[in-house]
Amino acid sequence: MDETKESLQKRWTHLRKVLERPGPFSHPEFEPSPDILDFILSSCKLLIIGAGGLGCELLKDLAMMGFKHIHIIDMDVIDLSNLNRQFLFRHKDIGVSKAEVAAKYVNGRIQGCQVVPHYCTIQEKDEEFYRQFHVIVCGLDSIPARRWINGMVVSLLNYDDAGILDQSSIIPLVDGGTEGFKGNARVVLPGITACVECTLDLYPPQVTYPLCTIANTPRLPEHCIEYVKLVQWPKENPFGVALDGDDAQHLMWLHEKAVERASQFNIQGVTFRLVQGVVKNIIPAVASTNAVVAAVCATEVFKLATSCCTPLNNFMVFNDVDGIYTYTYEAERKENCIVCCNVPQMLSIEDPGKMKLSDIIEILCSDPKFQMKNPGLTTTINGSNKTLYIPTIEAIEKRTRENLNKTLQDLGLNDGQEIVVADITTPTSLIIKLTFKTVDIEMG
Repeated sequence: MDETKESLQKRWTHLRKVLERPGPFSHPEFEPSPDILDFILSSCKLLIIGAGGLGCELLKDLAMMGFKHIHIIDMDVIDLSNLNRQFLFRHKDIGVSKAEVAAKYVNGRIQGCQVVPHYCTIQEKDEEFYRQFHVIVCGLDSIPARRWINGMVVSLLNYDDAGILDQSSIIPLVDGGTEGFKGNARVVLPGITACVECTLDLYPPQVTYPLCTIANTPRLPEHCIEYVKLVQWPKENPFGVALDGDDAQHLMWLHEKAVERASQFNIQGVTFRLVQGVVKNIIPAVASTNAVVAAVCATEVFKLATSCCTPLNNFMVFNDVDGIYTYTYEAERKENCIVCCNVPQMLSIEDPGKMKLSDIIEILCSDPKFQMKNPGLTTTINGSNKTLYIPTIEAIEKRTRENLNKTLQDLGLNDGQEIVVADITTPTSLIIKLTFKTVDIEMG
């Protein structure tokens, strides 16, 4: 049954009180108007990234707040383990796209809501897709994905000839995260406030192993396990299906092959328990924490879309391990941020005659400033483009693999050389500039 005009008026009474009259917490530029509610109900477009524990809560909250035009994107399908907290899903939905099921459920439950699902990775969408939204809100459990969407909203900024930011090109990013009984929410105004990359050191260090290391010079038992997981499994695919970290047969095969590879390189310590730990990156989830953090994020989206209140400035921490504790603080922009400052990053080299290209890649992966996953490197030498190493395309990886063991001097890289780096953590390339230190030679 369609809602009557009278019932609609009653439904949004409380929002009208907030949007049609000023209050002590109103934004300085807020102008009360009935048109604001109309904008929420008919025009405002939101994008939710992630349809998991946080994503389900965000979709429910925003749809019930009155937002009608919502897109949701997620690359995963529903698993049995999701059902205890991702309440939009049922047992019959196992194996089906999370985004599609969540959208169908909310569209059927909330009249007039038009949730559009996207069953894909965020990297599959282009700039024009992201440019259409007024606010983007994230409910992700992946730091590389956070970094990628952060890089995307920064890349959408427009500046005039004088370097003045065009305010209309700003798409606010609201990000929430949870781990057990702890959570956080943040508001990023690209080009104005600290971006995700500015405060990358807030996140726990990610254990990453460059593909060139695990393929050519493994030194740790984890390298052997990662090699079997990333290289041998796709090549041999022993069970004819995708790797399942919960399948005992899959784990036993991984363990057996990892032990074989470890013995080839005289590496000790590959155990079945270690294989489980490397393959399964489990982040504990608590439904109540998801609900609290999603509610904070949804409130921030509402404030940004209506300007009725000043938004969070700009990071909130939530902790209910012992009682309930929250605090907020302002994360500051980093002057040499690799994303929002858009300046070449200096990389100091002690001895170009000894440092190898593989050492550069390891720095890009392990240095807290970069924390890349699997970088590819190209440069220009004497006016010609030169591919140093590309790990993501098999044919090019084979052709450039020999460069990994060459020194920077052997590769013809000079002091001040600019190298273009591409990685899954960012939609745009990063430029690093090599600076060679002067080596003092002691006269005998």
